Amino acid sequence: MLYAKNATYGTVGLGGQGLGVNRTQLSYPVGIYLDYVSNSLLIANYEADNVVRWIRSERLWILMAGDINGFAGGTSTTLRGVTDMIFDPMGNMYVADRNNHRVQLFMSGEYVGKTIAGVTGVFGINASLFSRPWCVKLDNQLNLYVADAYNHRVQKFLRY
Repeated sequence: MLYAKNATYGTVGLGGQGLGVNRTQLSYPVGIYLDYVSNSLLIANYEADNVVRWIRSERLWILMAGDINGFAGGTSTTLRGVTDMIFDPMGNMYVADRNNHRVQLFMSGEYVGKTIAGVTGVFGINASLFSRPWCVKLDNQLNLYVADAYNHRVQKFLRY
């Protein structure tokens, strides 16, 4: 495990064991979400096609969404190219599933997602389609904003 020494925060880190999918490795992490309540980081593990939780006092991550072995797919339990995630106050997770051109909603404690924006495996320019959604954010009214990278736009979806 690779640790970075930071004078302010002490020793922190996960990964550094080379590219891979075992529970001490990461595969192109591109998005993180700090969960202050659980003292953990949620990581969009892009090439492993999953979202993992790393409790900062632990050595291993915990699978939150996607396949534990890093297999890509377009089903309700698999992802393809995760780039970002955000949580609402109820603990539900919204995932930017980039290469499936969709946003998946995983209800708190569930491993089966539901497509709430976009169409699995279909890209396009109309308001109901994405071309590589990259980032997801929620406002204080729980409206969802999606950075639709290849369409060069940000889309707003009213509270789900």
